[in-house]
Amino acid sequence: MNQFPAKNLFLLFLTAFIWGTAFVAQSVGMDHIGPFTFNAVRSLVGGIALLPVILIFQRRKTPERRQQEKANRKTLLLGGLSCGLALGLASVLQQVGIQYTTVGKAGFITALYIVIVPILGLFFRKKVGAKLWVSVVIAIFGLYLLCMSGSLRLEWGDFLVLLCAVCFSVHIMVIDYFTTKVDGVQMSCIQFFVAALFSAVCMLFTEGVPDPHAVAISWVPILYAGVLSSGVGYTLQIIGQKGVNPTAASLVLSLESVISVLAGWVILGQSMSPREILGCVLMFCAIILAQLPDRKKRLSECTREA
Repeated sequence: MNQFPAKNLFLLFLTAFIWGTAFVAQSVGMDHIGPFTFNAVRSLVGGIALLPVILIFQRRKTPERRQQEKANRKTLLLGGLSCGLALGLASVLQQVGIQYTTVGKAGFITALYIVIVPILGLFFRKKVGAKLWVSVVIAIFGLYLLCMSGSLRLEWGDFLVLLCAVCFSVHIMVIDYFTTKVDGVQMSCIQFFVAALFSAVCMLFTEGVPDPHAVAISWVPILYAGVLSSGVGYTLQIIGQKGVNPTAASLVLSLESVISVLAGWVILGQSMSPREILGCVLMFCAIILAQLPDRKKRLSECTREA
């Protein structure tokens, strides 16, 4: 496994931080509108928020760069469509599934993408070293201590959230494939409009036309989830994941579960049990272990320096 730039890892951690703290906004937003309406509006807001950013960046690009992007337009559209469908389906499955299971079990099952990603990576010839597999095992145990307090019996809601974890894993793998080929911000913008359209179709078939007054009441959590969690968060994921092993990226992003618990403790005054604290510690240990240089690489670097 190659060592990753500190900048990329910081962007992924910042993404996890934004997603973790957005839990409060997402919970409040469900008070007045349905999950499909919330997903549709937040994704639409996220896409709109990126339009001025794209215009600013586009003006700073060289003519050669613009010509190259024009040649890769089909790849950009394909990447945005693929990411948007994976993201939209994952969000829908999570929102519906969480209605039939506990938040703790949903958080644990969703974070299982840290296991699914390296398994999917094997089919795409993504090498995963023993150290990274050990990190995954430690992270899983940490997530269990952090999120699970009851039985592991798989209910209908749990099954839907498990499918959500698979879709999030596919989303990470798709980003890994396209992020080196196209502009990350443009692809992120396209994916939000695709995800918004997907959620809107589900909304019309299940919740009907949304009430403008109910949407207006929820404008604060919608803006937070749309601009920060969607627009900023998923864009940082695409940029930060460039050149990073998708398994290592999924480990860093899984800190979302830890940060959500810490945010509830700091912002909402929710207490943490010794079991939950131990889970947080194990999660951080897993991330640190995944980023330590391999012994062979350290020896080769010392040899070159000598």
